[in-house]
Parts: sequence; structure tokens; C-alpha cells
Amino acid sequence: MLDAGRTPLRLADLSDPEPGPRQILLRVRACGVCRTDLHIVDGDLAQPKLPLVPGHQIVGEVLDDSSRFEPGTRVGVPWLGWTCGECRYCLTGSENLCDRARFTGYDIDGGYAELAVADERYCFALPEGYADEQAAPLLCAGLIGYRSLRLAGDSEAIGLYGFGASAHIVCQVAVAQGRRVFAGTRKGDAETQEFARSLGAAWAGDAAAGPPEELDAVIVFAPAGELVPAALRHVRKGGAVVCAGIHMSDIPSFPYELLWGERVIRSVANLTRADGEEFLALAPTVPVHTEVETFRLEQANEALDRLRQGALRGAAVLVP
Repeated sequence: MLDAGRTPLRLADLSDPEPGPRQILLRVRACGVCRTDLHIVDGDLAQPKLPLVPGHQIVGEVLDDSSRFEPGTRVGVPWLGWTCGECRYCLTGSENLCDRARFTGYDIDGGYAELAVADERYCFALPEGYADEQAAPLLCAGLIGYRSLRLAGDSEAIGLYGFGASAHIVCQVAVAQGRRVFAGTRKGDAETQEFARSLGAAWAGDAAAGPPEELDAVIVFAPAGELVPAALRHVRKGGAVVCAGIHMSDIPSFPYELLWGERVIRSVANLTRADGEEFLALAPTVPVHTEVETFRLEQANEALDRLRQGALRGAAVLVP
């Protein structure tokens, strides 16, 4: 339970949540730990409901009757928890930009718990062949990473700057699509660089310094604004820099010549249900393997600390 930003989570005994209209009750089987959770706990995202149960990469078992899912069905719950269905964004296929959207683990209590409720319309059927802890990172790290890859266009040489939970999934998809991946990490992070190469990256090295050739696009997963001008230096004319995080430190000023040449900077906001259905159908065909480190629910603060320090390989997942 989070009582206020910039304070540790605390263990709490809560009443069982009661589903509202179109909601289902879930027994949480696993919940991924996302950098967005860290931004919420650290106060970078300033308007969560409080007190709050974080967590939006939920693998859960349906406990009650539902018009979509039978009891016992395993489902996934992502960040996007509800949209109005009426605004111009919802009506034009951009529900991820809904002005009234509600988000799991931010506006709605999430999966750092034994039980959770979720709107059945925003849950996903999960592919077979993934253990609970392996499936959890697909629900945000995978989905946002996949949307970012799509928005990077048909780039053949693509940089992934910040090689964590999302990038290690996107790398596998991009390699399977025949792209060449260039993994940018902290300077001297030999372990992460070797991890990236083991997943098929053609190059891995210091993100700030950049690779030995021009790139078609760079996806910036690290929440470090200074990487945006660096990425602009590394992409060719007409190339794109895609900022994949929900929060990033301020982007420093840079000379216009870095942007000139029809280079593009764009952000990625949330996900749509169509993104989820498409990616979850694709993942088993690659096949995507998620590298995870599991923590007990009571170790949530430790998992967040490891993420804060950049000490995780792949993704952290909480299990009951």
C-alpha cells in the first residue's frame, strides 16, 4: 500500500475488493514491477489516488462469473483500465489518449495484492505456454515496447536506449522481424551489454556515445532526457526518436541542426486494447522469452529499489 509519494510501500490487511458493474474479481497470481510504479512511488507522477495499491502488469485468475471469462480463466490486466468511449480520441481509435482514462495501479487499485478487481472489457486472454511470472512483463513492458516499435516505423537499424524490461522484449521482436538492433546502456555496463548481444543485438555499448553507424530510429526507454539529443545525433536524416516512458527528466536544449533534416521526436502514451491483442498473439510466434527475477509480495520495496538502482536483468515480478 502506498500512502504518499516518496515513502516506502507498507504491508496492509485490506477488505476484499468488491467488483462494480462490468468488473471481475481476480486472484492475483503474479504482478510485474514497472518503472511507472517506481515513478508513482517516487512522486514523479503526482496525482495517483491515495492510498493506492500499485501494479498494472497483473496475471490473475477469474473468481466470479463474467460475460467474457469463465471462473478459473487466467487473464492479464494492463495499465489502461477504463476509457469513456465517447471522446474524440475513443471514437477515432486512439483510446490510449482518452481525456478521462483511468489507469490500473494509479487511478484504480492494482496488483501488488492477493486480490484485485478489473473491468472485464480491458482484460486480455493470455497465450498458453507462459508461466504466470513469464506472462506478467508482457502486459506493459511488452505492450508499450511493441507500440513504440510500431511507431518507429519500418526502421532497419534501430537503437534501444535503456536496455531493461521493455527493451529486452522489443529486441527479440525486432530481431525476429529482420531488423538490426543497437542496444544503448550506461557507459561500462558490460553485463547488460552482453545480455543484449545474447538476445541478438548487433551492437551494445554506451548510449550517450552511440553506435558506429547511423540509425534509422532510436527508442528511448530510459527516463533520461539527456538521451534525446544524443539519439538525434545518432539517427539519419528522416529518422525518428521515440520516447517510450510515461515520465522523463527534462530534455536539455539542443541546436536546431540536430532536428533539422526532417528528423522527428515523438512520445508514446499508454496503449490500446488493439495493441494488446496484436502483441499477445505475436509473442508466442517469435517466441518472446521474458527474463524475470521474482520477489515475494512482501519484498515489493526491495524490487523497486533494485529497479531504481538499475540492478535488474530483464524484469522484476511479484508473486504471492
